Amino acid sequence: MSQMLTTGVHWTIHDVELFAENEGTRYEIVDGELFVTRAPHFKHQQTCGKIFQQLNIWSESTGLGEAVINPGVLFSESDNVIPDVVWATKETLAVMLDEEGHLTGAPDLIVEVLSASKSDERRDKEAKLKLYSSRGVKEYWIADWRSRKLEVYRREQNQLKLVETLFSSDIIISPLLTGFSCTVNQFFPV
Repeated sequence: MSQMLTTGVHWTIHDVELFAENEGTRYEIVDGELFVTRAPHFKHQQTCGKIFQQLNIWSESTGLGEAVINPGVLFSESDNVIPDVVWATKETLAVMLDEEGHLTGAPDLIVEVLSASKSDERRDKEAKLKLYSSRGVKEYWIADWRSRKLEVYRREQNQLKLVETLFSSDIIISPLLTGFSCTVNQFFPV
């Protein structure tokens, strides 16, 4: 469950650094807007794990890149997010990974898993889509474990555009992930 703090403040990573450690709380900033998210639903986390697993198996077999769950992505002081799953080529990681282990630029693929609240959905489908599009993410997947569907956005003419909506029995392939293929159903818990 996400809560957006709307106080007219333009938040930065320096503000968030002052917050007390709160186990299970995630702070994200998109265009200076602070989003506070509590620990997600169990099936949300299972979905993240299953998507990571499919990407990781493929990555290990091809050696083309790395998948990771919940990395910090620091685009700027006022754009600091923690996507559910990312995948990046080895070349991207060599350039974008800082000494603290955060990505400082766009990974090649970002996956967000929808939570139940409307503010979370707005964050993923509007604020983060706009951010990822403007920062050069090549592909963005939005997974909905409740309806077992996957929205696929790809970079076309310098912005992310919805190119397909896939359901359980559909097969996901991507020009970004050469040779990657699985049924969408494999992304979701039983």
